[in-house]
Amino acid sequence: MLVDRETIAAAVRRVAEGVLDDLHAPELTVMAVLNGALIFTADLVRHLDVPLRIETVRAKSYRGAGTAAGALTLRMDDVTRLAGRHVLLVDDILDTGRTMQRLRAEVAAQEPASVRIAVLLDKPSRRAVDIEADYVGIELPDVFVVGYGLDFDERWRNLPDVHALETGAASIG
Repeated sequence: MLVDRETIAAAVRRVAEGVLDDLHAPELTVMAVLNGALIFTADLVRHLDVPLRIETVRAKSYRGAGTAAGALTLRMDDVTRLAGRHVLLVDDILDTGRTMQRLRAEVAAQEPASVRIAVLLDKPSRRAVDIEADYVGIELPDVFVVGYGLDFDERWRNLPDVHALETGAASIG
């Protein structure tokens, strides 16, 4: 195990406190990146004692049993207009940054009042583009991880802790 559930819970609380400290608006729109951020978002919003809306966006760059990102697809078909809203983009992990950079650009094109980024996990050593999260729960080394929403070929999202994926993707550490 790389990160236990108690450490995760403390990180979620810290992220929520940071968001609340910085929020100077009557309402927040939380936009979760599916599927990975589902669990983190659910835990995070329970700590945000402000009126909020939850939106989802589908982003996919890993296909099947691969650990290297491929072409990014982003679907925001059902997202409510974001103009004038304070938006918090929530993802499970900030890795190369390509997904979040594109998502932030798509959201910014709708002219929200503000856009901030919250991630549970951050791997700055893997960054391929110039983007940073406003709120980071835990910084990780360059290992492929599963659990707490993160998957490998849609497996292991349900684990309550974060684990490093062992060589060959047959087991978790």
